[in-house]
Amino acid sequence: MASKNKSTAQQRKPDWLKVRLTASENFSEIRKMIRGKTLHTVCEEARCPNIYECWANRTATFMILGDICTRACRFCAVKTGMPTEPDLAEPERVAEAARQMELKHAVVTSVARDDLKDGGASVFAVTIKAIRKRNPMTSVEVLIPDFQGDWDALKVVMDARPDILNHNIETVRRRSDRVRSKAKYDRSLQLLQKAKEMQPDIPTKSSIMVGVGETFDEVVEAMQDLYDHQVNIVTIGQYLQPTKKHLKLECYYTPEEFAKWKEIGLNMGFSHVESGPLVRSSYHALEQVQSAQSKSEKKAQ
Repeated sequence: MASKNKSTAQQRKPDWLKVRLTASENFSEIRKMIRGKTLHTVCEEARCPNIYECWANRTATFMILGDICTRACRFCAVKTGMPTEPDLAEPERVAEAARQMELKHAVVTSVARDDLKDGGASVFAVTIKAIRKRNPMTSVEVLIPDFQGDWDALKVVMDARPDILNHNIETVRRRSDRVRSKAKYDRSLQLLQKAKEMQPDIPTKSSIMVGVGETFDEVVEAMQDLYDHQVNIVTIGQYLQPTKKHLKLECYYTPEEFAKWKEIGLNMGFSHVESGPLVRSSYHALEQVQSAQSKSEKKAQ
């Protein structure tokens, strides 16, 4: 099975990708709080289609280290340029926002900061500790960049012991250099493997977006690569072109194809597979953690 749909220039967005936009009271409250604390969320910066659902459910993915990325990945809507110096008070504001939102599971990501010696790893570590101090019952997931292969920087994050270490390969091997900027497919796999070697008990996670010129079988191969590098959780979602300047959307996959990937992934042995047109790396993150933990506990029995 392969990506087979006609050019997106000749087709409308399928019904299964149409999102009902409803700004609830929770949505408005969270947006006001985020802006009041001068924080950034990947929900807004990356134009996530699930923002209304997630914010209505009082969940959000915090984006630290500013909102300007040093890379220019062709799929990403986050601004590119030369960032400012890190805001040393930011971790405490994130922790306080997590407290006010009464989060059970906090997700923290960042722009790529290739201008910093450690790629921002120390700020991730401080943010993890700040969230834990104010929110002892909140689990913490970090979605990190590749730190340009600096394993000492990775160790700084792993030593802070996040509950989940997430790093996205984004796409299949053949399309990686075309889709991503500076990041390398094998380096990402190596990072995920290194994270597991450093802290074997911490689950690892990665994400694949589809619709950028890959085939169905190449996605399965990428899943196998992740499993072979001891990744526990994988998410698969449909790429949606942010603007005409971004990477061209090649095709839409059907819900049935996403369901098939999920079946294949679970049969491979992943502890959790979240696969669907609107799935993003942090979508239903708490449910992913709970599912992975449940399967891990069953294996240990």
